[in-house]
Amino acid sequence: MKAFFTTLFLFFLVNNSFAQAIYKTIDSYKLDDTRELKIQLPRNYDPEAERAYPLVIVLDGDYLFEPVAGNIDYQAYWEDIPDCIVVGVKQDKTRVDDFNYDETSYFPIEGGANFYEFLSGELIPFVEESYRVSNFKVIIGHDLGANFINYYLFKDKPLFRAYISLSPDLAPEMANRLQERLSILEEETFYYMATADADIKVLKNSIVECDAKLKSIQNEKLHYKFDNFEDANHYSLVGRGIPKALNEIFTLYKPISGKEYKEKILTYEGSPYDYLIKKYENIEYFYGFEKQLTENDIRAIAAACKKRDDLEGLEKLAKLVNKEFPKSMLGAYYMGMYYERDGNLRKALLRYKSGLLLEPSQYIDKEMMLEKMYEVQDALDD
Repeated sequence: MKAFFTTLFLFFLVNNSFAQAIYKTIDSYKLDDTRELKIQLPRNYDPEAERAYPLVIVLDGDYLFEPVAGNIDYQAYWEDIPDCIVVGVKQDKTRVDDFNYDETSYFPIEGGANFYEFLSGELIPFVEESYRVSNFKVIIGHDLGANFINYYLFKDKPLFRAYISLSPDLAPEMANRLQERLSILEEETFYYMATADADIKVLKNSIVECDAKLKSIQNEKLHYKFDNFEDANHYSLVGRGIPKALNEIFTLYKPISGKEYKEKILTYEGSPYDYLIKKYENIEYFYGFEKQLTENDIRAIAAACKKRDDLEGLEKLAKLVNKEFPKSMLGAYYMGMYYERDGNLRKALLRYKSGLLLEPSQYIDKEMMLEKMYEVQDALDD
């Protein structure tokens, strides 16, 4: 029954994603041929806006694009991950040549070397010229493709910041090479790998051995996660690995949760406001774009400031909110909250009143502003 609902869920994701896909063909000098692409842009994508989006490259795009694009669209809708540009490369007739590697060196050769150069030297520049792409790039592969994505780690400056390796068909020496390379990375890098109890036996054995090597790495720049799924095989693990991988890669981006509030914000040595600023600075550093301040995070920081009697932090938060959302009730509400906590009830009342002329937010509306006004007025009358 669980498998049925998982399949049904993915079915809806696939169909939703498929409806939004853009199909393009790129001429390749490296491949001496054309290659078909599937592209999904964020729902609110604006080519004229300054915002840039993480790029997700999907190998074996003929079958892997839809589950990846669907998961990204779904999680981005709920703001658990950022909006991303997803590009799938169709390889149904060329994958054996595309993923070919030398039997002695175990590095790409012939068609594999050409495909390697196509991806880095033609495909990504094409996407960057066509769309607003940030510096944060993710690559996803399955079996042979999952092995192939590792070759980009061996560049002096790795092309991608995150790698999703689903049941990789690892080349000889790949596990040792990965252990060596990931140990000396100098840039924050995310690496996810998955297998399953019913995965192809020879693949699973090598994957488990590789996991043991990668888990031994002591490098603060490496963010490594491994899953060995139960009740899954070589193909069904894909549907479970993709959302888990995205969740790990974009953990820092997620809205402040109850756990983060209790374990990190309330125990933070500095002001909750300083925690918020650092969190958003880290998001920009990790992912290459500025995240817009969310109402969820504003509420969490305001609550923490109140709980810790941090009046200065609450004032800074109110000013920031007013700057970020000048047409919204949010600024008036939180500035009124600050004055109310500061004991300046007349200024608090004026702020709440000014909010009635502004636009409501997700949580703050006219009724709530009136309620705050009545509370403050009653306090003044006492």
